[in-house]
Amino acid sequence: MKVSPAVPLSVTLLLVLFLSTTTYAHNITKILAKHPEFSTFNHYLTVTHLAAEINRRQTITVCAIDNAAMNVLLEKHLPTYTLKNVLSLHVFADYFGAKKLHQITKGSTLTATMFQATGEAPGTSGYINITNMKGGKVGFANEDNDGHFAATFVKSVVEMPYNISVIQISHILTSAAAEAPVAAPSDLNVTTLMSKQGCKSFSDLLKSHPDVAKTFAENVQSGLTVFCPTDGVISAFMPKFKNLTKDGQASLLLYHGIPVYNSMGMLKSNNGLMNTLATEGKKKYDFTVQNDGDDVKLETKVVTATISGTLYDEEPLSVYKVDKVLLPRELFKGTVAEEPAPAPKGSKKKKKSSKKGGADDVEDDDAPEPSQDDDEDPADDSANLNWANNVKNSGLFATVVISIICVAII
Repeated sequence: MKVSPAVPLSVTLLLVLFLSTTTYAHNITKILAKHPEFSTFNHYLTVTHLAAEINRRQTITVCAIDNAAMNVLLEKHLPTYTLKNVLSLHVFADYFGAKKLHQITKGSTLTATMFQATGEAPGTSGYINITNMKGGKVGFANEDNDGHFAATFVKSVVEMPYNISVIQISHILTSAAAEAPVAAPSDLNVTTLMSKQGCKSFSDLLKSHPDVAKTFAENVQSGLTVFCPTDGVISAFMPKFKNLTKDGQASLLLYHGIPVYNSMGMLKSNNGLMNTLATEGKKKYDFTVQNDGDDVKLETKVVTATISGTLYDEEPLSVYKVDKVLLPRELFKGTVAEEPAPAPKGSKKKKKSSKKGGADDVEDDDAPEPSQDDDEDPADDSANLNWANNVKNSGLFATVVISIICVAII
């Protein structure tokens, strides 16, 4: 009996489809539950809510410590939120299995931890130095620890390349910065947080518009993502900012916030249109999130900015640095390099603000007007995206059906 070539083809198609729609998932609590020697560490990952944050991230390494090492840490009687910072030093934002640890390029590397993402880590205190030592040992040290290796690699516990790696290290990783008193999440102040992390100029602009600052603050608990232009970027942009009306300035600032929480992984996987704090009814004030390799870009139809760093990332708040001011097409047109064209006489119009200090689509006399093409929506962006997704989903469905039919016939 001859085997039809349709059989391997159909099987291959089904396999490719299965792999393309499969997403890695992990549960750190269940993983560690199989290892009683880590029961105390596992318990405090849950108490500090780190377990939930670990589970929603991809490409991550957890450095587990046994019960004896945890007891040394607990003897310090640290508050819960401070304890969370210390344990956050044990979670790396990269994948390190046993093989990779012993084959580090040039014998040493720095890796960012979840403590770095809290926004509480001054300088480089949120980074861990991993170094291959004599005798095949691998050492771990805080970047600001003067080269003293506090812990060494013991063994690999679980490896799921390249999703999650759980390894055991010999001792606690901690530092004075990690053990410093911290505020509870409910006490988070967005403007204060940004002013400590290289975004003081943007923070000052928010403070100069109390209604805008209040809107940012009120959204923290329900979920907020902020894109913060760095000090140098704001300094260069100030002449244009001053040319905007007060309502235009408020809308521009609100345009840099999304009223939902987004981790970096979520931004990378959920590309598409995003509404902002400035969005209100027909006044879109939206932009598109788009991956470009490892970079995440924000496209406003006027300018494209790139996320250049993370200031804070702990649900329900994330704050990212961006390399350009986000310019909404409702207030600007063309490119940043374009200068505002003088408005024709008698063309000035005023619109009443429907929300004090809110996200109003305000026409600014001194700012360039949106182009006519921008106002016309013969094919709305969201409709295009939905159409593309429908086509994609239909194609996948058709492929699956055809593959199954081929297999059944043969």
